[in-house]
Amino acid sequence: MNPESGQLNIVLAQVNLHVGNIEANTQVIISAIKQAKSQQADVIVFPELTITGYPPEDLLFRDGLYSQINQSLKKITAETDDIYVILGYPRQENGKVLNAASCLHAGEILASYDKWALPNYSVFDEKRYFSEGDRACVISIKGVAVGITICEDVWAPEPVKAAVDEGAKLIVNINASPFHLGKMSARENIVSQRAKENSVPIVYVNLLGGQDELVFDGASFVVDAEGQIITRLAAFQPEQTIVSFNLPALTPQESIVNPHPDVFDAVFNALVTGVRDYVQKNGFKGVVIGLSGGIDSALTLVVAVKALGAENVEAVMLPTRYTSSMSLQDAEILATHLGVDYKTIAIESVFESFLSLLSDEFEGKPVDATEENIQARIRGLILMAISNKNGKMVLTTGNKSEMAVGYSTLYGDMAGGFDVLKDVPKSLVFEVSRYCNRDEEVIPVRIIERPPSAELREDQTDQDSLPDYDTLDAILDLYIEQEKSIDAIVELGFDEQIVKRVAWLVDLNEYKRRQAPPGVRITPKAFGRDRRYPITSGFCDKSPTK
Repeated sequence: MNPESGQLNIVLAQVNLHVGNIEANTQVIISAIKQAKSQQADVIVFPELTITGYPPEDLLFRDGLYSQINQSLKKITAETDDIYVILGYPRQENGKVLNAASCLHAGEILASYDKWALPNYSVFDEKRYFSEGDRACVISIKGVAVGITICEDVWAPEPVKAAVDEGAKLIVNINASPFHLGKMSARENIVSQRAKENSVPIVYVNLLGGQDELVFDGASFVVDAEGQIITRLAAFQPEQTIVSFNLPALTPQESIVNPHPDVFDAVFNALVTGVRDYVQKNGFKGVVIGLSGGIDSALTLVVAVKALGAENVEAVMLPTRYTSSMSLQDAEILATHLGVDYKTIAIESVFESFLSLLSDEFEGKPVDATEENIQARIRGLILMAISNKNGKMVLTTGNKSEMAVGYSTLYGDMAGGFDVLKDVPKSLVFEVSRYCNRDEEVIPVRIIERPPSAELREDQTDQDSLPDYDTLDAILDLYIEQEKSIDAIVELGFDEQIVKRVAWLVDLNEYKRRQAPPGVRITPKAFGRDRRYPITSGFCDKSPTK
């Protein structure tokens, strides 16, 4: 069949879904279909596993999931009329579960495609759940042969080539591709390569929103047959954009190409998206944050206010004898500027009570980290009590550098529901904080410029226990992100004793990280989903120098 004259109008539906909430997702889909009809669209394309959200993980083992999916498909199909709807969902067939995409039209399921390339690395473990597809799927829409593929299929050459070999002149690729730094450009590079290899335009639609540790940034796009970007949707925003191809030549019309966010903008918006969706999708009324007057809690507060609104954020200062007047002043200035509910609850008397209670146990023993940890645990206890009473989630404030080397207190500053900065190295915390001040001073400059301190003993700074953060983060990047050996890191010019100690601390503190709350993933090697090391392990690259 020859392509008809006129236009092929395709809507890219960059939507935010709720994993497992099939009823809510179905309403999102139907609403988007109705809007696409008003846009005079011929086709609307949704992300991967639209009906269930991504990743559904072990929900896929629940029999009851599939009856809900089938009911959803009936409702959605009934809304199609003369528009073609391409969307994803888990599909059962002959005892197998398949990651499927179907094309719905005029009240029917016209065709279904099953994902060929199942990712099983990093945050992905699709082979645990899905069986592989083994055939291309090409359908005719207004006389245009359209091939359907799913996410990882475009990263391998075979699925797109198979669709083109069966006559596809346009490829639709539906995705749930999570964010990490550099991912937007990586996607576009690989999709452009596939388009050029096969001389076909590719429509790439990506999921939006936060799901536990993962954030999906959207940033959907279209490339022409030469691999040039002709449309790019905004990152981290819901959007429903129409792209038109002239027929019969299938040349794309001019469209908006939104710029990629810069590094700090991308990190900040990923944090905001992750916090907003984790709090709201889990049904919390708001959040409570322990302010310290330091940079980590300051940035966490700014993110929370942006994500949830000041009216849904409570900040609490919990000073002891070691809390400086500077910290008290800066915390109040920040909280007042942001307009959050702010209070101070002094814990010195509680700290004294603990020391008195434990005096016999501590007699004759020097003051050490034990007394420091007691302060952090009193704060954790109070924040959790506020959380229980008011229905607000505690946001913890530990950054990736601290989580890496265990510079944190179990059941203290680690006590909470979500750690906003868990995957943000300390040096990047400083940069993103400066980004927050780009238009006006949101975070008091003194918070950013003063030496970081936990303020758990007199005249304490972080560098009493750790290398300076630029050095620490450089070593951590090599040891964690790049998995370099100690010898390889030392060969790059780092002090051997410092490298050995940092590596030892990273290995030693796996047990702490395993008990930490989840947090937003922004790097390709986040603790938890990406980096899965045993707690109990006899491996040691080199023994630390004591």
